Amino acid sequence: MYKIKELPSFLYTDESYLTNGYLETIIDWIPGMKGIQLKHFPSNIRTTNPHDKILTFCTDATQKAHSVEYNIIHTFDTLETSIVDALSSTIPHVYTVGPVQLLLNRIPADEKQATMSNFKGYSLWKEEPECLQWLESKEPKSVIYVNFGSSTVMSLEDLTEFGWGLANSNQYFLWIIRSGVVVGESSVLPPEFEEYIKEKGFIASWCPQEKVLEHPSIGGFLTHGGWGSTIESLSAGVPMICWPYGWDQPTNCRYICKEWEVGLEMVKDVKREEVSKLVHDLMLGEESHRMRKKAMEWKEKAYAATGPSGSSSLNVQKLVEEIFMLSRN
Repeated sequence: MYKIKELPSFLYTDESYLTNGYLETIIDWIPGMKGIQLKHFPSNIRTTNPHDKILTFCTDATQKAHSVEYNIIHTFDTLETSIVDALSSTIPHVYTVGPVQLLLNRIPADEKQATMSNFKGYSLWKEEPECLQWLESKEPKSVIYVNFGSSTVMSLEDLTEFGWGLANSNQYFLWIIRSGVVVGESSVLPPEFEEYIKEKGFIASWCPQEKVLEHPSIGGFLTHGGWGSTIESLSAGVPMICWPYGWDQPTNCRYICKEWEVGLEMVKDVKREEVSKLVHDLMLGEESHRMRKKAMEWKEKAYAATGPSGSSSLNVQKLVEEIFMLSRN
């Protein structure tokens, strides 16, 4: 854990290191993360500035993990066994408590109503439930869901390439295009595109993601690979195409594709031909059945972790008991 302070100079000293192959370097000293490459590190610690504010924040948080009472992590033991084991041997009091939404879903409706009556949900954006009605008319596993999260931004060119790639895949798609997703420009697609996809696509500004991923018609998820989306997709048994934008997403993408074997990675430079091919491969390709089967296995493990005697359920129970005892002292 202490070696995070070495990262600024260890990663690269100037911008040429981003393109000269250096990021392919395999790092062998991180416990529990065998074979990870520099390109899979979170983007916010890949910097040439040792005084970068985000890097400093991450470094401080890492050091403080050794002294806090509880290190609570939104994952489950069987998903990241080697990492959880490595963390538990390095820092004290590690509690895995995910997937949180599955734990919440186990609360009886009357209790949930009594304790969460004022809860407005997790979404930063207003949801459009009409998309669920559209999904009802589609065959099982026939729709790819597309959502790049609440903070990812892209160029209008990238948005257009994604659009035509989805259209040319000839698959049904539900595409979330939130306000502000295009940097400095309107996110309006050409009129001819909307006319072309009216039989195959549904575009909304936001949606109830958990309900969408759980819908029988969803067969895949084109995502930025943020952790919330990743663990929700695994919980729903839905394989993914990853287009990592930054932060922890390169790391998540690596695990989705290589460790958990439930996804395909898209390069940063968006081309409609690649979008179309990856959508086809995920939904109908030779590997689609294997990835879907693997995703369902992770779903079963997520539900087991949050069951009555599951690791996450027991950790939450233990946390509550310890915090209660601490409050009495």
